[in-house]
Amino acid sequence: MADHQIIIAGFGGQGLLFSGKVLAYAGLAEDRQLSWLPSYGPEMRGGTANCTVILSDEPIGSPIVDHPNVVMVMNNPSLDKYENMVAPGGKLFVDSALISRKVDRDDIDVYYIPATQLAKDMGAPTLANMILLGAIVKETGCVSPEHLEEGLRHAVPPRHADLIDLNLQALEIGKNYTQA
Repeated sequence: MADHQIIIAGFGGQGLLFSGKVLAYAGLAEDRQLSWLPSYGPEMRGGTANCTVILSDEPIGSPIVDHPNVVMVMNNPSLDKYENMVAPGGKLFVDSALISRKVDRDDIDVYYIPATQLAKDMGAPTLANMILLGAIVKETGCVSPEHLEEGLRHAVPPRHADLIDLNLQALEIGKNYTQA
């Protein structure tokens, strides 16, 4: 398995840190080396937020990622900040329902997924993050789908256990989405 250095970024309240936590728990289930580093502005909900997840087969020397090979962005400021940081040959996942501009680079793979609209269409507008996460897992193979489900089940608190199936549906929508 390859190492994956992943940045997930957008506004607070979009479930970005939760997405990273699901990936981290999936990595633990696979017995991978991992780092999960959340970061958010003082406003949290509505302010900027991001997290870094590193999944590796080797010990991780630092949780800092300067040139991620996978980036997920859910707002324009995050695209502006992280677009040029993606390592050549890396993958950039864009919520095209919230970000209208196109990426300027041609040395990375870009996936435009209208995750927020797809989440609204499924009746769960807060699950755009999980739709994008499903696409990331499909396109990168950073964790297996089985371990992703295990990570989700571990990350969802017991008081929200009734939302697991809806989250699994969102992951499936992301895995099955194909760009036009």
